[in-house]
Amino acid sequence: MEDHTEELYKEANRLFEEGKYYEAEPLLKEVISRNPRYADVLNKLGFIAHLKGEYNEAVDYFEKALQLNPRYTEASLNLAITYNQIGEFKKAQDVFAMAAQFANPEPGSLDPYVAGKLANEHFRIGNIYLDYGRNNEAIEEFRKALKLAPTFPDVLTKLGIALRNIGEFEEAIMHFNKAKELNPSYGPAWVQLGVTYFMKGLSGLAVEEWEEALRINPNLRDAKYYLEIIKREERE
Repeated sequence: MEDHTEELYKEANRLFEEGKYYEAEPLLKEVISRNPRYADVLNKLGFIAHLKGEYNEAVDYFEKALQLNPRYTEASLNLAITYNQIGEFKKAQDVFAMAAQFANPEPGSLDPYVAGKLANEHFRIGNIYLDYGRNNEAIEEFRKALKLAPTFPDVLTKLGIALRNIGEFEEAIMHFNKAKELNPSYGPAWVQLGVTYFMKGLSGLAVEEWEEALRINPNLRDAKYYLEIIKREERE
Protein backbone atom coordinates (compact mmCIF):
# COMPACT_ATOMS: atom_id res chain seq x y z
CA MET A 1 0.00 0.00 0.00
CA GLU A 2 1.41 3.41 -0.91
CA ASP A 3 2.18 5.87 1.90
CA HIS A 4 -0.71 8.18 1.01
CA THR A 5 -3.15 5.29 0.80
CA GLU A 6 -1.90 4.06 4.18
CA GLU A 7 -2.58 7.49 5.67
CA LEU A 8 -6.07 7.54 4.15
CA TYR A 9 -6.72 4.04 5.49
CA LYS A 10 -5.70 4.94 9.03
CA GLU A 11 -7.70 8.16 9.04
CA ALA A 12 -10.78 6.42 7.61
CA ASN A 13 -10.57 3.71 10.28
CA ARG A 14 -10.17 6.31 13.01
CA LEU A 15 -13.28 8.17 11.89
CA PHE A 16 -15.24 4.94 11.52
CA GLU A 17 -14.28 3.73 15.02
CA GLU A 18 -15.38 7.09 16.43
CA GLY A 19 -18.79 6.65 14.79
CA LYS A 20 -18.18 9.41 12.25
CA TYR A 21 -19.37 7.19 9.45
CA TYR A 22 -20.30 9.79 6.88
CA GLU A 23 -16.94 11.50 7.30
CA ALA A 24 -15.18 8.17 6.90
CA GLU A 25 -17.12 7.16 3.79
CA PRO A 26 -15.33 9.28 1.14
CA LEU A 27 -11.94 8.25 2.55
CA LEU A 28 -12.91 4.57 2.50
CA LYS A 29 -14.08 4.94 -1.09
CA GLU A 30 -10.77 6.57 -2.00
CA VAL A 31 -8.88 3.70 -0.38
CA ILE A 32 -10.89 1.05 -2.22
CA SER A 33 -10.48 2.89 -5.53
CA ARG A 34 -6.71 2.70 -5.04
CA ASN A 35 -6.75 -0.93 -3.92
CA PRO A 36 -10.01 -2.90 -4.29
CA ARG A 37 -8.75 -5.91 -2.34
CA TYR A 38 -9.36 -4.74 1.22
CA ALA A 39 -12.27 -6.76 2.58
CA ASP A 40 -12.49 -4.75 5.81
CA VAL A 41 -12.89 -1.50 3.84
CA LEU A 42 -15.65 -3.05 1.72
CA ASN A 43 -17.38 -4.27 4.89
CA LYS A 44 -17.24 -0.79 6.41
CA LEU A 45 -18.66 0.75 3.23
CA GLY A 46 -21.45 -1.84 3.31
CA PHE A 47 -22.19 -0.96 6.93
CA ILE A 48 -22.45 2.74 6.05
CA ALA A 49 -24.66 2.03 3.02
CA HIS A 50 -26.96 -0.03 5.27
CA LEU A 51 -27.20 2.86 7.74
CA LYS A 52 -28.21 5.14 4.87
CA GLY A 53 -30.92 2.70 3.77
CA GLU A 54 -29.06 1.91 0.54
CA TYR A 55 -29.52 -1.82 0.98
CA ASN A 56 -28.70 -3.00 -2.53
CA GLU A 57 -25.44 -1.08 -2.45
CA ALA A 58 -24.72 -2.56 0.99
CA VAL A 59 -25.32 -6.07 -0.36
CA ASP A 60 -22.86 -5.39 -3.19
CA TYR A 61 -20.15 -4.26 -0.76
CA PHE A 62 -20.64 -7.20 1.61
CA GLU A 63 -20.65 -9.71 -1.26
CA LYS A 64 -17.40 -8.27 -2.61
CA ALA A 65 -15.85 -8.48 0.86
CA LEU A 66 -16.83 -12.14 1.07
CA GLN A 67 -15.46 -12.87 -2.38
CA LEU A 68 -12.11 -11.69 -1.06
CA ASN A 69 -12.45 -13.46 2.29
CA PRO A 70 -15.21 -16.12 2.49
CA ARG A 71 -14.48 -16.59 6.20
CA TYR A 72 -15.09 -12.93 7.06
CA THR A 73 -17.69 -13.53 9.78
CA GLU A 74 -18.69 -9.92 10.34
CA ALA A 75 -19.31 -9.34 6.63
CA SER A 76 -21.35 -12.57 6.45
CA LEU A 77 -23.60 -11.52 9.28
CA ASN A 78 -23.96 -7.98 7.97
CA LEU A 79 -24.93 -9.43 4.59
CA ALA A 80 -27.49 -11.77 6.18
CA ILE A 81 -29.05 -8.92 8.16
CA THR A 82 -29.25 -6.81 5.00
CA TYR A 83 -30.85 -9.66 3.09
CA ASN A 84 -33.47 -9.90 5.83
CA GLN A 85 -34.04 -6.16 5.54
CA ILE A 86 -34.92 -6.44 1.84
CA GLY A 87 -37.00 -9.60 2.23
CA GLU A 88 -34.43 -12.06 0.85
CA PHE A 89 -35.03 -14.46 3.74
CA LYS A 90 -33.75 -17.61 2.02
CA LYS A 91 -30.47 -15.91 1.09
CA ALA A 92 -30.18 -14.60 4.65
CA GLN A 93 -30.67 -18.08 6.05
CA ASP A 94 -28.02 -19.52 3.73
CA VAL A 95 -25.50 -16.85 4.68
CA PHE A 96 -26.21 -17.33 8.40
CA ALA A 97 -25.70 -21.07 7.99
CA MET A 98 -22.40 -20.53 6.19
CA ALA A 99 -21.19 -18.08 8.86
CA ALA A 100 -22.10 -20.54 11.61
CA GLN A 101 -20.30 -23.34 9.77
CA PHE A 102 -17.07 -21.35 9.52
CA ALA A 103 -17.31 -20.19 13.13
CA ASN A 104 -18.38 -23.57 14.46
CA PRO A 105 -15.93 -26.12 13.04
CA GLU A 106 -16.31 -28.35 16.11
CA PRO A 107 -19.69 -29.58 17.36
CA GLY A 108 -20.88 -27.71 20.42
CA SER A 109 -18.75 -24.60 19.87
CA LEU A 110 -19.79 -21.24 18.51
CA ASP A 111 -17.79 -18.09 18.10
CA PRO A 112 -19.02 -15.57 20.74
CA TYR A 113 -19.21 -12.79 18.17
CA VAL A 114 -21.39 -14.92 15.90
CA ALA A 115 -23.54 -16.03 18.82
CA GLY A 116 -24.14 -12.42 19.85
CA LYS A 117 -25.01 -11.33 16.33
CA LEU A 118 -27.38 -14.24 15.80
CA ALA A 119 -28.99 -13.64 19.19
CA ASN A 120 -29.56 -9.98 18.34
CA GLU A 121 -31.19 -10.93 15.06
CA HIS A 122 -33.58 -13.39 16.75
CA PHE A 123 -34.32 -10.69 19.34
CA ARG A 124 -35.10 -8.17 16.61
CA ILE A 125 -37.48 -10.55 14.85
CA GLY A 126 -39.07 -11.49 18.17
CA ASN A 127 -39.81 -7.84 18.87
CA ILE A 128 -41.54 -7.51 15.51
CA TYR A 129 -43.76 -10.49 16.31
CA LEU A 130 -44.46 -9.07 19.76
CA ASP A 131 -45.45 -5.69 18.32
CA TYR A 132 -48.03 -7.43 16.11
CA GLY A 133 -49.41 -9.55 18.93
CA ARG A 134 -47.91 -12.79 17.59
CA ASN A 135 -46.84 -13.92 21.04
CA ASN A 136 -46.09 -17.56 20.29
CA GLU A 137 -43.81 -16.65 17.40
CA ALA A 138 -42.15 -13.99 19.56
CA ILE A 139 -41.56 -16.54 22.31
CA GLU A 140 -39.92 -18.89 19.83
CA GLU A 141 -37.53 -16.18 18.62
CA PHE A 142 -36.68 -14.99 22.13
CA ARG A 143 -35.93 -18.56 23.21
CA LYS A 144 -33.59 -18.94 20.21
CA ALA A 145 -31.85 -15.72 21.23
CA LEU A 146 -31.43 -16.94 24.82
CA LYS A 147 -30.05 -20.27 23.68
CA LEU A 148 -27.26 -18.34 21.97
CA ALA A 149 -26.86 -15.61 24.60
CA PRO A 150 -28.45 -16.68 27.92
CA THR A 151 -27.28 -13.62 29.87
CA PHE A 152 -29.13 -10.87 27.98
CA PRO A 153 -31.59 -9.26 30.47
CA ASP A 154 -33.50 -7.44 27.74
CA VAL A 155 -34.23 -10.73 25.95
CA LEU A 156 -35.33 -12.37 29.21
CA THR A 157 -37.64 -9.44 29.91
CA LYS A 158 -39.25 -9.49 26.48
CA LEU A 159 -39.70 -13.26 26.75
CA GLY A 160 -41.43 -12.69 30.07
CA ILE A 161 -43.78 -10.14 28.51
CA ALA A 162 -44.72 -12.49 25.67
CA LEU A 163 -45.32 -15.35 28.13
CA ARG A 164 -47.47 -13.12 30.32
CA ASN A 165 -49.50 -12.14 27.28
CA ILE A 166 -50.55 -15.78 26.82
CA GLY A 167 -51.25 -16.30 30.52
CA GLU A 168 -48.01 -18.04 31.49
CA PHE A 169 -47.52 -15.86 34.57
CA GLU A 170 -45.27 -18.12 36.63
CA GLU A 171 -42.74 -18.68 33.84
CA ALA A 172 -42.84 -14.95 33.05
CA ILE A 173 -42.03 -14.16 36.69
CA MET A 174 -39.11 -16.59 36.56
CA HIS A 175 -37.61 -14.81 33.54
CA PHE A 176 -38.10 -11.33 35.02
CA ASN A 177 -36.33 -12.43 38.20
CA LYS A 178 -33.51 -13.97 36.16
CA ALA A 179 -33.08 -10.67 34.31
CA LYS A 180 -32.89 -8.85 37.66
CA GLU A 181 -30.25 -11.28 38.93
CA LEU A 182 -28.13 -10.82 35.83
CA ASN A 183 -28.39 -7.04 35.88
CA PRO A 184 -29.94 -5.52 39.02
CA SER A 185 -29.83 -2.05 37.43
CA TYR A 186 -31.99 -3.10 34.46
CA GLY A 187 -35.16 -1.22 35.38
CA PRO A 188 -37.57 -2.70 32.80
CA ALA A 189 -37.29 -6.14 34.44
CA TRP A 190 -38.44 -4.67 37.77
CA VAL A 191 -41.24 -2.73 36.07
CA GLN A 192 -42.56 -5.73 34.15
CA LEU A 193 -42.36 -8.00 37.17
CA GLY A 194 -44.47 -5.43 39.02
CA VAL A 195 -47.01 -5.41 36.19
CA THR A 196 -47.22 -9.20 36.36
CA TYR A 197 -47.77 -9.19 40.12
CA PHE A 198 -50.45 -6.52 39.70
CA MET A 199 -52.22 -8.63 37.06
CA LYS A 200 -52.19 -11.54 39.53
CA GLY A 201 -53.82 -9.33 42.18
CA LEU A 202 -50.63 -8.98 44.24
CA SER A 203 -50.63 -5.19 44.50
CA GLY A 204 -48.25 -5.04 47.45
CA LEU A 205 -45.56 -6.96 45.60
CA ALA A 206 -46.17 -4.85 42.51
CA VAL A 207 -45.60 -1.63 44.49
CA GLU A 208 -42.35 -3.03 45.90
CA GLU A 209 -41.03 -3.74 42.41
CA TRP A 210 -41.99 -0.33 41.03
CA GLU A 211 -40.55 1.53 44.00
CA GLU A 212 -37.29 -0.39 43.64
CA ALA A 213 -37.28 0.33 39.91
CA LEU A 214 -37.54 4.05 40.66
CA ARG A 215 -34.81 3.83 43.26
CA ILE A 216 -32.55 2.32 40.60
CA ASN A 217 -33.62 4.76 37.91
CA PRO A 218 -35.71 7.77 39.04
CA ASN A 219 -36.52 8.55 35.39
CA LEU A 220 -38.48 5.35 34.70
CA ARG A 221 -41.78 6.83 33.61
CA ASP A 222 -43.60 3.49 33.52
CA ALA A 223 -42.87 2.84 37.19
CA LYS A 224 -44.03 6.36 38.12
CA TYR A 225 -47.22 5.92 36.13
CA TYR A 226 -48.10 2.57 37.69
CA LEU A 227 -47.48 3.86 41.22
CA GLU A 228 -49.72 6.84 40.54
CA ILE A 229 -52.49 4.46 39.43
CA ILE A 230 -52.14 2.46 42.65
CA LYS A 231 -52.23 5.61 44.81
CA ARG A 232 -55.24 6.91 42.90
CA GLU A 233 -57.11 3.67 43.50
CA GLU A 234 -56.27 3.77 47.19
CA ARG A 235 -57.70 7.29 47.50
CA GLU A 236 -60.97 6.39 45.78
